[in-house]
Amino acid sequence: MELTIHVPAGPERVGVIGSAERNLKMLREALGVNVTARDDTIRLSGDHVAVGVARAVIDRISRASRQGQPFTREQVLELIASESGQREQSGNREFRLSAYAGGRQINPKSGNQRAYLDAINANDLVIATGPAGTGKTYLAVAAAVHLLRTEQVRKVILVRPAVEAGEKLGFLPGDIEAKVNPYLRPLLDALHDMMDYSQIRRFMESDVVELVPLAFMRGRTLNNSAIILDEAQNTTRGQMQMFLTRMGHGSKVIITGDTTQIDLPDAADSGLIDAVRRLSHVQGIGIVALTREDVVRHPLVQRIVDAYAIDRERTNGVAANGSGAGASA
Repeated sequence: MELTIHVPAGPERVGVIGSAERNLKMLREALGVNVTARDDTIRLSGDHVAVGVARAVIDRISRASRQGQPFTREQVLELIASESGQREQSGNREFRLSAYAGGRQINPKSGNQRAYLDAINANDLVIATGPAGTGKTYLAVAAAVHLLRTEQVRKVILVRPAVEAGEKLGFLPGDIEAKVNPYLRPLLDALHDMMDYSQIRRFMESDVVELVPLAFMRGRTLNNSAIILDEAQNTTRGQMQMFLTRMGHGSKVIITGDTTQIDLPDAADSGLIDAVRRLSHVQGIGIVALTREDVVRHPLVQRIVDAYAIDRERTNGVAANGSGAGASA
């Protein structure tokens, strides 16, 4: 699991990393995680439980530093031990989905997918990024079904931005439901794996399950709901802020997206990228990065993702070399 935490420059950063990065060294030695600090970011990687402990420790140290009460070496060690003990106890209460596909219980198939479900269990807001086929949407829908079946929420709301790679929404035939259906179809496909058609239709008619284009979310406050925003890479910054502020009491929000498939006119305006940057240090928000190793579709999907990633890295490398040559000329 990999995680990036933003820490403001100045006294707070010094308080978090410690003199000569003392606190980061203690995290490495005690938890076995990889920790690097550069500019205003701290990067964590390693076992998802250890990374979770390190994240919690850094959050605590950061809050104390903001209050002008930096932790001593002994306090940091005590905090690491305390957080590790709490994680060990909570690990014995594994989050098991009461959602089924084809008669079989849905379970994570990789360490990062397990970290994803753990983040959903532990936080009211979770952001998951990763390439196609890593189970971002499927597991989010499974978690929402689980929350509904266990009566932790009263409603499931599935949301997508209606951003097109081709024709405009208005050119599609039919009423508004027919127009938005193609955009929400992937969420419905996942839902159909876990519920039969008649149950879904009954839930939709009684407003227990709602499919909503993102533009229709403005002005709403959603309580006691499991809310999934899929394809979030195609939200603008303003749309993402609007969506995030729809969250009401007793609700669980899951945001998923693939930052390599942005269809906005300007990829730099992606609300998903902006949200990960802004919110990675906010307590109560889980951010999980799934990778090519988590692809669980047909084996060819992982090879396709790898092929595109290699080509993209090669292209970026050429562009960077080119810009460097131009600057020195």
